[in-house]
Amino acid sequence: MLEVLEPAALTTLQDGGRHGWQAFGVPISGPMDAFALQAANVVVANPPAACAVEIGFSSAVFIAQHACLVALTGVGFSLQVGDFDIPLCSSVYVRANYPIRIKKTGPGNWAYLAVHGGINTPLALGSRSTYLRARLGAEKSAGQVALQRGDLLPIGPSKHNLLELAGRRILEGHDDKSPCYSANPTIQIIPGPQVSHFTSFGLQTLLSSTYTINSASDRSGYRLDGAPIERAITTELISEGMARGCIQVPINGLPIVMQADCPTIGGYPKIASVISADQPVLAQVPVGSGRIRFELSTIEQAQTRYRVLLKNLAESIIQPEIDDYSW
Repeated sequence: MLEVLEPAALTTLQDGGRHGWQAFGVPISGPMDAFALQAANVVVANPPAACAVEIGFSSAVFIAQHACLVALTGVGFSLQVGDFDIPLCSSVYVRANYPIRIKKTGPGNWAYLAVHGGINTPLALGSRSTYLRARLGAEKSAGQVALQRGDLLPIGPSKHNLLELAGRRILEGHDDKSPCYSANPTIQIIPGPQVSHFTSFGLQTLLSSTYTINSASDRSGYRLDGAPIERAITTELISEGMARGCIQVPINGLPIVMQADCPTIGGYPKIASVISADQPVLAQVPVGSGRIRFELSTIEQAQTRYRVLLKNLAESIIQPEIDDYSW
């Protein structure tokens, strides 16, 4: 068991997502930074889509009620187990009753605490992901589904010797296997299905302007502040299917980028979509202070970048030469 001592501003459980229910109006949910979730799971020898704890925007503290193996990934956070500082993307053996402190240390929004065996809460529509608006993904009273102080998180079984898995880490910054996280990134996009609903000046505005993330943003969508995008057609659409990464433009001209909990349909025209390889980068841009620019890509380039990003992630694991991370 893991016990929540101090939750972050937003602390939820997320796995690979709730697939197959969009036709019924249920979003996929899952992690805001899918690469970081997969990396954390791979380090602790879990399946890539196993359930982990998503920590958003601020520090958090947990305590291991039993010995376990954990790893932390993400941007803008650090990990401390007991009195020891642990590098990100590294597995560490945690003895019973040791505190696990996740500290907010810099720009970035999301961190992922994976535990070997995965967080083993009951499935809801085939997933353990928390969907806040529908109260899916956690058995909580009073309508609370975000994790709170005192919550106990069950851990799945393991057939491995945890000590033998301690000290594994991911080789970062090699062969484009990690996202290019930045507080001021250039995000690649492909044209959306309603790009013709915008003037050529409107499309050029999107590509030449700098945008920031509005504080009203959430796991459903990032609302962007910046230059309004001019529309050629101002009438609204009949609602149609929606996917993560779509950039909707309402009548005020300010884009909204759909995120993990995005609705399954929408009626605003979609000028473009953020490519999958850059969705983790966008998710980690600091709210308010980060500066975002967009550039056009192609479907072929987007597919290539995504395959490179995820290919052989498990092969990036470096085994420990000495017993550095087991206490």
